[in-house]
Amino acid sequence: MISQNFEYSTPSTIKEALALLADGKAKVLAGGMSLIPLMKLRLAAPEHVVDMSRVPGLDGIRQASDGIHIGAMATHYQIESSPVLRAHCPLLAETASHIGDVQVRNMGTIGGSVAHCDPAADYPAALLALEAQVRLASADGQRTLPFSDFLLDTFTTALEPGEIVTGVVVPAESSGTGVSYQKLHQPASGFAMVGAAVRIARSAGNNGGGIGFVRVGITGLASKAYRATNVEQILHSTGDVDKAAAAVADGVEANSDLNASAHYRSHMARVYTARALKVALARTT
Repeated sequence: MISQNFEYSTPSTIKEALALLADGKAKVLAGGMSLIPLMKLRLAAPEHVVDMSRVPGLDGIRQASDGIHIGAMATHYQIESSPVLRAHCPLLAETASHIGDVQVRNMGTIGGSVAHCDPAADYPAALLALEAQVRLASADGQRTLPFSDFLLDTFTTALEPGEIVTGVVVPAESSGTGVSYQKLHQPASGFAMVGAAVRIARSAGNNGGGIGFVRVGITGLASKAYRATNVEQILHSTGDVDKAAAAVADGVEANSDLNASAHYRSHMARVYTARALKVALARTT
């Protein structure tokens, strides 16, 4: 299908972009991997599309004292291949490598993915495990939210009208932290039917054998990605990977659709959480 007619603008500054978004009738175009298909299917019909690709400075990746700052227009491939992220936040780089295919990774952006908030997207699991922050801008100023507060529900975020995502801040990992992202992908789209992102560090005591720190993010299973705090607590207290992974779907209303039943998704969430925990533990030093 062909999309409805719309006005198209390519601002050269964030200030110009925000002015174009002020009337509430415009949609932001980042990589276009979600918006363009929706427009072609006429599931979205914005009167005005504001293309952010010519705004300078939104695709950078840099390390600072408060973490690693990733611009909203950084592509999945840039994140996957970034020396800074590979060295200091390998979980996000690994997660990016699982997104879609080469063409999608070359065009899609982290800002677009975060703003779109697909419940089967890969980044949310990693960003929750990383306790990341989202940077937002509007005509009234800037603000920063924890990703856990930014993520509200299926395709629903804390973005206000006229506000845009300008970047994401993730922590630089301490030495010895093990990470892993494991997912069961939908063969046609590459989206996560279930996905598990894990960060683990061993404790200083017990000859380094105990669990000192663990964060687990889950995507694809529920209406939105979530932190599996029950898995974290069980693993931290018992060190039993299988027992911890078995609790990942407890109390969760699992999605059911043409790709998988709720029962199958719940089962596979346990399988892939266990895999991610075991791989991350093996990577701790």
